[in-house]
Amino acid sequence: MTATERQAVQALLAWYAAMGVDEAIGEQPVDCFAPPAPLAVPPRTTPRPRASAPDIRAAILAEALTLAELETMAAAFDGCALKRTAKSLCFARGRDDARLMLIGEAPGRDEDLRGKPFVGRAGQLLDRMLAAIGLTEDHVYITNTVYWRPPGNRTPTPAEIEACAPFLARQIELLSPEVIVLLGGAAAKTILGVTEGIMRLRGKWLSYASAGRDIATLATLHPAYLLRTPADKRLAWRDLLMVKERLEAT
Repeated sequence: MTATERQAVQALLAWYAAMGVDEAIGEQPVDCFAPPAPLAVPPRTTPRPRASAPDIRAAILAEALTLAELETMAAAFDGCALKRTAKSLCFARGRDDARLMLIGEAPGRDEDLRGKPFVGRAGQLLDRMLAAIGLTEDHVYITNTVYWRPPGNRTPTPAEIEACAPFLARQIELLSPEVIVLLGGAAAKTILGVTEGIMRLRGKWLSYASAGRDIATLATLHPAYLLRTPADKRLAWRDLLMVKERLEAT
């Protein structure tokens, strides 16, 4: 070791002592200036695919054997950001063994206050539409693609919809309806996984696969749209007549 190197080591030890490092904790001295040993390369293995969050939630939700149990799980769920700004969980209204299931987009202000979907002006119009074909809340089951009100009634984000998607899929499985009606383009695109607008989707029977079977599914205009565009109620009426005919035939 040269004199210069010895002075550098002494200066370093003096600095350690000044900083309170006054003892060694290893049994053998370590040469911090030695070149690093070559790293051992582990054998290459095929990585296991990671399960996505929706897949994990779906597996957990499969343990819900009733709609009441599923609602309890939804109330305890903190994975959707909408819950932090909403007042109430709006899980569903109607009967748990209904043959007809209706799915909208998201709760609004009135729904958030009352904790039920479709109870505001749009919901009141929906009730009148159903009454026109002889149905009441006691005959149907109504829910949305998300269970909490988006702030300012904005459109739910894809992440918010995805967070609730496993719940909705299990909700459909447990209800096992004979017919699903999708209220509005947003619900239709979410449930059917399509990109077409509601005017191209409505008025024709489609299908939704659930628990090994295909459920007859019809997209129609959202009641909130009909409040703004009453002239299109005639189109919704045609769709309702299709639903009535289907239910009477099964």
